[in-house]
Amino acid sequence: YEGKLTKALAEPVEALLDSASEDTWPAIRKLLQRETKAAVSGFESAISTFELDEATEKELLLRLENHGRSVVESKAREEAARILIRMKDRFSTLFSRDADSMPRVWTGKEDIKAITKTARSASMKLLSTMAAIRLDEDGDNIDTTLSLALVDAARPGTTDRSIQSLDPLASSSWERVPEERTLISPVQCKSLWRQFKAETEYTVTQAIAAQEANKRNNNWLPPPWALAAMAVLGFNEFMTLLRNPFYLAVMFVVFLVGKAIWVQLDIANEFRNGFLPALLSLSTKFVPTIMNILKRLADEGAAPAAPERQRETE
Repeated sequence: YEGKLTKALAEPVEALLDSASEDTWPAIRKLLQRETKAAVSGFESAISTFELDEATEKELLLRLENHGRSVVESKAREEAARILIRMKDRFSTLFSRDADSMPRVWTGKEDIKAITKTARSASMKLLSTMAAIRLDEDGDNIDTTLSLALVDAARPGTTDRSIQSLDPLASSSWERVPEERTLISPVQCKSLWRQFKAETEYTVTQAIAAQEANKRNNNWLPPPWALAAMAVLGFNEFMTLLRNPFYLAVMFVVFLVGKAIWVQLDIANEFRNGFLPALLSLSTKFVPTIMNILKRLADEGAAPAAPERQRETE
């Protein structure tokens, strides 16, 4: 019956601890109570045929109940030993994937600061869940203490506070939590959080760099101040173009040729690979592209003359 109780508790408790929400320990207590009650009931019926005295029977039933608690405590200590890995996995999942569990593409519209705060808050929730064993009623303030000390901004205070009131994590024990129920002390939480932030900072930096690169690649227009300067300084030239239609015709032709060159060279895609590689690639394709455009223009210009020659020959 101890083996059955272990099998019924180990994997479900591990899954509940991995989810790490406000209902984790209440759900574990409910699971422990249900499975222990079922095991005790079956064991009590099984030993009824052995005609044991009442004291021995109570001792065996108590041993089975304590075994269920020890299974939960052992599994909690195992999970607490690898809490840093769990925190990084949770941060990576929430930071790198959207609400539909699809990989994020940093296009420049995402609020990286808000996403980072949400992912870190979820990791902090996991840390607070694993900080202590709560098989009795929850009467601690670990979640609030960690939230104030690690996630929220520091609150202004007076200068005559003690060091512990200035830093709520400068302690080796939690308030209203017995030492035997403590899995991760406040000082250890602070050290784990510092290591967690250092090891996830690179992921945030890479996302910011990808977002900035995407913005640069998709922004071909000059800055607004340059557009305003061009409008002011080029006003005289613009009026000259309006007074002389010949200039407009020349600009229209230049625009058509430039558009054809732009499409043929595929300049937009070339510059996505970088400035220098784009210049090298365009320098090798520029002359052949110009020759190809001129050839096509010559072929189209010669096409209407062919029927005339044939008619004259006849």
